[in-house]
Amino acid sequence: MAFFQLSLPALFLTKIRPIFNLQPSPTTMKLYSILGIFLLASVFSSAQTQSCCSEKIDPVLLKHFQSNTFSDFFIILKEQADLSPSYSFYTKEEKGEYVYQVLSTTAARSQAPVIALLQQKGINFQSYWVVNSIYVKNGDLDLITQLAERSDVRELIENANYRYHPDVKESAAQDKTMAVEWGITKTQADAVWALGFRGQGVVVGGQDTGYEWDHPAIKSQYRGNNNGTIDHNYNWHDAIHSSSSNPCGNDANAPCDDDEHGTHTMGTMLGDDGGSNKIGMAPGAKWIGCRNMNAGLGSLASYIECFQWFIAPTNLSNASPNPAKAPHVINNSWGCDGSEGCNSSNYATMETVVNNVKAAGIVVVVSAGNDGSACSTITTPAAIFASSFTVGSTTSSDGISGFSSRGPVTVYGNSMMGPDVSAPGSGIRSCVPGGAYKSMSGTSMAGPHVVGLVALVISANPALAGNVNMIENIIKNTAVQLTSTQTCGNVSGSAIPNNTFGYGRINALAAVQNALNNAVVGYQALQAGVSTYPNPCNNKLSIELSDWNDMPCTLELYNISGQHILSENWVPLFKSKHELDVSGLPDGVYFYKLSNTKQQAQGRLVKIKS
Repeated sequence: MAFFQLSLPALFLTKIRPIFNLQPSPTTMKLYSILGIFLLASVFSSAQTQSCCSEKIDPVLLKHFQSNTFSDFFIILKEQADLSPSYSFYTKEEKGEYVYQVLSTTAARSQAPVIALLQQKGINFQSYWVVNSIYVKNGDLDLITQLAERSDVRELIENANYRYHPDVKESAAQDKTMAVEWGITKTQADAVWALGFRGQGVVVGGQDTGYEWDHPAIKSQYRGNNNGTIDHNYNWHDAIHSSSSNPCGNDANAPCDDDEHGTHTMGTMLGDDGGSNKIGMAPGAKWIGCRNMNAGLGSLASYIECFQWFIAPTNLSNASPNPAKAPHVINNSWGCDGSEGCNSSNYATMETVVNNVKAAGIVVVVSAGNDGSACSTITTPAAIFASSFTVGSTTSSDGISGFSSRGPVTVYGNSMMGPDVSAPGSGIRSCVPGGAYKSMSGTSMAGPHVVGLVALVISANPALAGNVNMIENIIKNTAVQLTSTQTCGNVSGSAIPNNTFGYGRINALAAVQNALNNAVVGYQALQAGVSTYPNPCNNKLSIELSDWNDMPCTLELYNISGQHILSENWVPLFKSKHELDVSGLPDGVYFYKLSNTKQQAQGRLVKIKS
């Protein structure tokens, strides 16, 4: 490529090669060229191109080329969508639709020039919108260098691997059938069932090694099973595309578990065979799933793909995304350490994904890891991110499991406490492929208890759906407070929260009772008889009333910070439609309130550029 023939780094190399009598291979020559970029950038700080390129290429990715000609990698675009307005929306449906539309539109527009380049070169790639990125298969240093020079590219990172948290062998683990498993009774989930709340109306998602969908304990709860009529569209996605020897194959069109880990976690979320195997927290909920690991090992690409699918599930052809079919909560019993490719260069990309899923109104539950008992052993994505709801593991006697990872999180950004809460994770009996049952131990077993609790909370108060922060606060504030003699990160184990148990062991009954006392009213319930159009709007917004009384009403407008913007009086008797001039307002999200002495309505409008 011309860059290596004519660039300053190449010229620089022509001067140093004779001195050292080097005879580099083509791949090594490309490495020298990149090295030249780094050296020149430090010498000629005004050389913007060299400086930007040296900062954009992940050193881990560059190291890969010392022994390889090609590599898979991610192109992270500079433009990333701002989803902060989603937190002003009332319902999960609104949040999901907004997040999907903004992310997908931003990606389609900003990726177009890069995609054109890749297509011109005949490069195999996959585009993602959950984080504005493109996954490249078998790219070389020529391509990486050319991409690094582009102003619309933020960075180029390796496709890191991910592994589930393997279960921990404990002598206390038993496979004995119980009327209701101990984790259910310990958290008083069975007492919640007695109140009539079993997770009905709630959809949980899981990304793992896959799922044996027709296992008797989870078959009836699979959303793709409609009274015996099976439809896997929008209910299952396989992110494993290139395995050479896997019992599930590639791009499986039906849920399949190539291990046993995923099926076990799903059983703890909602498993119940209708008989003696009551293993799940929320047996009235429905589930959907995505396989993000190949025999226990996934990658940044499969991780991103599953999270994207959860925001807007697709059919089996990966077409027609529909955010209305997104789950309320997702279980993540996996992590990625440095030996598998995760490092500070790609943490930001992974965190953006989690942030965007949360913005869509979905609770992201993550197992803390099994690297305890020392302090600061929560070290792997996605448990290290603030938007994750991180879970430690407890024993049947409310002790901390010895393997449960502790906080504070110190590997990424400022020190952060962790876990958020803890849940039963030692000796947890659940379902495994082949219609069988097995006990496992690990924070992988603790996280699904919390997922099930989220389902119980939402089934008790459906208005909480999409209110991620409120749901998490309810669970934290109602947990059984547990203390420890262990001091981690200068936080005493006797403090609440602490870095061993977090806020404590979850209490399903207390959480549901708290949820029932939280009045969350969405604007859709309040705006009966009110229609606004177009919304989003440019310069004019029409507000039309029907079935309202004829008394004068006041229209008030507030910005996203709650500041009062304007007021207008309106008499519906003489005019059922009111036109609001918003041409002078900055682009953004606004709230309106209509009121008179007998009724009121409120809603949301979005002002965009014409």
